[in-house]
Amino acid sequence: MPERESPAGAMDDVDVVTRAVLNASRLLVALSARSLAEVEERVTLPQFRMLVVLSTRGATKLVALADLLQVAPSTAMRMVDRLIAAGLADRHLNPDNRRETLLQLTEEGRRTVEDVTARRRTEITAIVERLTPVQRLALMEALAAFNEAGREPSVPALDDAEPHPLGWALDLPMARDA
Repeated sequence: MPERESPAGAMDDVDVVTRAVLNASRLLVALSARSLAEVEERVTLPQFRMLVVLSTRGATKLVALADLLQVAPSTAMRMVDRLIAAGLADRHLNPDNRRETLLQLTEEGRRTVEDVTARRRTEITAIVERLTPVQRLALMEALAAFNEAGREPSVPALDDAEPHPLGWALDLPMARDA
């Protein structure tokens, strides 16, 4: 078992904190992958990201969708074509500008986003339930600070009807640029 760093020593050691975040991100990626397991034959992780964007933003132009996902429009178009073939998205003419095509989720696409998100929430809830109330509070405070530093918008409460924002198109400098 790896040696644990003391909290006092970790406060000033960016590498120790970075390793802790990397460990947590590995767990979160595993949870994300498991939540997609039931639909992985039809939807890849990048395609699921597109479904989430469409779920959050509603009908969207291809160029805007590509920009939000930080992919080339040609890549976004291939992803859209696959989602349309799978019955998860469709395209229609923009009623305000008939030269534009808008992309949107189908009902099946919306259900897919809801189902995957619910599975992910269930797994995270099971982990959080194993923490003590003091650990939960410390985790909430640490994650809030981390998300704020990373400019990640908050996910709404379970009963909130508002769509959750995305933090994928952040313009944070990469470590090599800092």
